[in-house]
Amino acid sequence: MKKMGLNEIRERYLKFFEGKDHLRMPSFSLVPHNDPSILLINAGMTPLKRYFTGAEQPPEKRIATCQKCIRTPDIENVGKTARHGTFFEMLGNFSFGDYFKKEAITWAWEFVTKDMEIPADRLFASIYEEDDEAYDIWKNDIGLSADRIVRLGKKDNFWEHGTGPCGPCSEIYFDRGADKGCGHPDCAVGCDCDRYMEFWNLVFTQFSKGEDGTYSKLQKKNIDTGMGLERLACIMQDVNSLFEVDTIRNILNNVCSNAGVRYGKAYQTDVSIRVITDHIRSTTMMVSDGILPSNEGRGYVLRRLLRRAARHGKLLGINKAFLYNVALVVIDESKSAYPELAEKADYIRKVIKIEEERFDATIDQGLNILNEFMASVKADNGKVLPGTMAFKLHDTYGFPLDLTREIAGENSLEIDEEGFTAEMAEQKKKAREALKSREPSAWGQESVAGLDKVNKTEFTGYNELSTEASIVFIIKEGEPVDNALEGDEVTLLLDRTPFYGESGGQTGDTGVIEAADGIVRVNDCKKTPDGRHLHIGIVEKGIIEKASTVSARVDREMRLATARNHTTTHLIQKALRNVLGTHVTQAGSLVGPDRLRFDFNHFSAMTREELKSVEQEVNAKILESIPVSVREMNIDEARKEGAMALFGEKYGNTVRVVKAGDYSVELCGGTHLTSTSQAGLVKILGESGVAAGVRRLEALTGEGAIRYFNEREDILNEIASALKSFPQDSVKKIGALNAELKNAGKEIEKLRSKLVSGSSEDVLSGAVDVKGIKVAAARFDQLDVDALRNTGDMLKNKLGSGVVILASGLGEKVSFVVMATKDAVDRGVHAGNIIREAAKVAGGGGGGRPDMAQAGGKDVSKIDDALKLAVRIAGEQIK
Repeated sequence: MKKMGLNEIRERYLKFFEGKDHLRMPSFSLVPHNDPSILLINAGMTPLKRYFTGAEQPPEKRIATCQKCIRTPDIENVGKTARHGTFFEMLGNFSFGDYFKKEAITWAWEFVTKDMEIPADRLFASIYEEDDEAYDIWKNDIGLSADRIVRLGKKDNFWEHGTGPCGPCSEIYFDRGADKGCGHPDCAVGCDCDRYMEFWNLVFTQFSKGEDGTYSKLQKKNIDTGMGLERLACIMQDVNSLFEVDTIRNILNNVCSNAGVRYGKAYQTDVSIRVITDHIRSTTMMVSDGILPSNEGRGYVLRRLLRRAARHGKLLGINKAFLYNVALVVIDESKSAYPELAEKADYIRKVIKIEEERFDATIDQGLNILNEFMASVKADNGKVLPGTMAFKLHDTYGFPLDLTREIAGENSLEIDEEGFTAEMAEQKKKAREALKSREPSAWGQESVAGLDKVNKTEFTGYNELSTEASIVFIIKEGEPVDNALEGDEVTLLLDRTPFYGESGGQTGDTGVIEAADGIVRVNDCKKTPDGRHLHIGIVEKGIIEKASTVSARVDREMRLATARNHTTTHLIQKALRNVLGTHVTQAGSLVGPDRLRFDFNHFSAMTREELKSVEQEVNAKILESIPVSVREMNIDEARKEGAMALFGEKYGNTVRVVKAGDYSVELCGGTHLTSTSQAGLVKILGESGVAAGVRRLEALTGEGAIRYFNEREDILNEIASALKSFPQDSVKKIGALNAELKNAGKEIEKLRSKLVSGSSEDVLSGAVDVKGIKVAAARFDQLDVDALRNTGDMLKNKLGSGVVILASGLGEKVSFVVMATKDAVDRGVHAGNIIREAAKVAGGGGGGRPDMAQAGGKDVSKIDDALKLAVRIAGEQIK
């Protein structure tokens, strides 16, 4: 058996099945497409489920892949053993109604024994206990002896998941040797010890399970195989765990180098090394596939992994960001199979570094708080950390629950997870209520009686802005009616309409619906999920009746303004990807006639230069007058053309593709221009953050942008007029005025200092002697708090020994300063206590040290009373 590297094994597997007429496909993204049932791809067949169910046609009947996978159910065990990991690669060959058991078993045996040269006498096969067909193939076609074919029950060798396609499976095992076993005389395939390692599962999908639990034969049988690449590498390299496989060991060695430790010398150190090694593999791959750290969904999985790895870095003595550098090793080891890693290397490292630094800013304080919490629980002989405490660590210090659970477990404590969940639910409830209070429901009319019987509205608005139609439903005050009179607020449903109903981020059209005896002004149009268009407006004239024929006319100018913003949104997305990187994808949008808003995935705020580059690129494309075309086509054809899709959006087999020449291609159901030049120009108003890893850009086009520039020009002219300058010279003039003001300020300060200096002798001579300590008090209404403090320092130095109490009422703002020399403090004077009581008289508060304190107040008329009280308190303090 020849020793072979992980990357070589992967390539040889894929080439082997290419030689068996399989289409070799690249790994799908870790982000599931159109599959809300899972957060991350967790098996080789998962991205192919729609091919197995018949929902989609596979590109070929035979496919082979090496699929990136992540599983996190047992994340707490990762590191504690050398067997657990979150990231792995799954080799798989698949047949959709083509070959079946004989070919699947024969080719698997050929690859293992001929290509990999694994000795046949160290291989075993398990089959489902009732699968005589598989037994015959293994025994008669392959020539495996009966004592090497093991029949196992449904739990081990029958694959099913709820209802639908299912079937028996056959697994191939490698005998690692008696020294790896448990020593029991009955040790065999199926034993829980480490001797017999299952590494390839062949699933024969030949049945369909019904709701009643019965099984029926499938007309077209399928093959789904899965072989863990890391497991096969362990066999080929004769190592005991995935952490010793060549590519993974190189990552582990880099972790050790960063920490200055050696692997295999201490259990707890090894745990941390394995955690970091595994988690950096997962996180590098996740970021490469566009996932960003957040507090929800797959982004939260990423954050958990990164922060757990960072914490274990601290345990190894690494007190700086380092994971982003280890990611370079991951990229280098895997880039031959996943070239996108090298293409996105800088982006991947930046995302990881930002998350490391964010966590580093709070982890030490959070650990201190957690230690205090745990000490408090233990002091009361408790065993459970309250959910409120775990939630505070999550909410304030960014500690994922499993990290708190892990640390608590190390201290023999459990977590009140129900309490934590309740706190999380309450927070989400408050957020939903806050959102609800800001955004009234748009779909309250869907429950109106009889509305569900109205057919889907025929939309004609892509090709025309007016049409003849019939009123099929009228809603007034939440109830269906047959007619509505002038002044009534109504919602109309027509059998056909040119009005675009709000959807896909584009606002609804406005316009008029005119009947023979009445007119409705349409102020908005909504689209229900099942395709009904709700025309919302007011009867401006006459009467509107159900079943009457009407003319429905969209406001042409408003539609064109909206189209300007929508087409420009497509141009902006393309420019953002060019300027920031191809990781940028749409996270949401709002396109109306007045402005556009575009949300996108990105890890940091944009710089002024980046915003300028995006704006310049979009304006250049507008000036190029690029034709904008719209075509309907098959979803697969659209993807081949490079069409950008909105993540999470469901698309049918036929989609609408909007192209701006060769510059931008997107799937979109909105209304658009026919040429980019119709947008006129774009002005980006700004960019901000709306959620973790999500940025928002707002912009104006066409007449909106022109109004913006006109308004700014008017403001600039007014400023120039006030400055008695030309607009182009305004900045210089303001600079000169600022310099003059600064110089004038300095002169004022000099005059104030002279004034104070002249008054200082009066203040000092007026100081009262209390038990040998001088107490000087004065009011300087011409000084701000800084000048008041400087004056206090000067008077204290001149006084030599004693207490200085000063106040000011400059600009109706009350300020107090109290200072005491060291000998006065030794005699009992406390400036902080003096000023706290004095400030209360003037409606304020404050405090400070025994030798210096300052405070503010609200009532200028009470300053003198406050000074008198301060002098009295100072006298009472002196011992």
